[in-house]
Amino acid sequence: MTKIIFLGTPEFSATVLKGLLKEGYDIIAAVTQPDKPVGRKQKLQKSPVKLVAEDENIKLYQPAKLPGSPEVEELKQLNADLIVTAAYGQFLPTSFLESAKVAAINVHGSLLPKYRGGAPIQWSLLNGDKETGITIMYMVKGMDAGDIISQEKLPITRDDDNGSLFEKMAVVGRELLLDTIPKILSGDIQPIPQDKDQVVFSPNISKEQEHIDFTKSAEEVFNQIRALSPDPGAWTMIDGQRTKLYKTDVVEINSDQAVGTIYDLGKKKLVIVAGDGQGVSIKKIQPAGKKMMDIANYMNGMGKNLEKGQQIIDEK
Repeated sequence: MTKIIFLGTPEFSATVLKGLLKEGYDIIAAVTQPDKPVGRKQKLQKSPVKLVAEDENIKLYQPAKLPGSPEVEELKQLNADLIVTAAYGQFLPTSFLESAKVAAINVHGSLLPKYRGGAPIQWSLLNGDKETGITIMYMVKGMDAGDIISQEKLPITRDDDNGSLFEKMAVVGRELLLDTIPKILSGDIQPIPQDKDQVVFSPNISKEQEHIDFTKSAEEVFNQIRALSPDPGAWTMIDGQRTKLYKTDVVEINSDQAVGTIYDLGKKKLVIVAGDGQGVSIKKIQPAGKKMMDIANYMNGMGKNLEKGQQIIDEK
């Protein structure tokens, strides 16, 4: 039976791990990020991979930093056939990668060499791409720089946001990995080196990028909001209150009103003027201290006093 060390953290990773377990692979160890404090009370939250590992009685490691840790030395002694990573979130030492008897491979959420880095799915949405995909690649020293083993494309629809695209990509990644591993084990592959001239990086999203800039075009605002929905959520100031927007649409209006002005509103709609004169129609919203709600609930409550022509978003 093929012995695998699996490294991953979010739900994307957990979906891939569950696929390996269902297929009957021997997961001899799982490595995930340390429990993370969340919410106002900073309660420690287990990663989705940790929850799967605990349910399946898989030996679990959670080093704050894997390189140079006692844990990595122990992992190297496990004599795994394969090391498989999927959105783990840390660099792996070369000596650990080389400890795999057959190969160390990664399930990456883009069509490499485009979007190397920690946020490939978010950047595909930020840039308004119409297509993305999964790459299975060999792991080497260097960020997502290994040879490509296999790839699978996936269309991006206008209804997709970060959450829905992560779910779709996880399924594609799971199936592509399960199809690829037997070929790796049998040697029936022809890896393809990445074209260095086509490399695009996708660094983790910064706090500054969470702030919605309505001076940009309506399409750019639409892409920014869906790239950060549902987590961490993109925000703006509406009527002096920090407010997160989770779902919007673009409305063709060709307005000459100031950025942040209410172009149209009603019991079930709120349209704001963006930097290119087009409209951003808000569908889901979360005022500070409140739960996420449909725009109808907002307009029938906190939005009742808003008026057409009012500039509610200050982008100065």
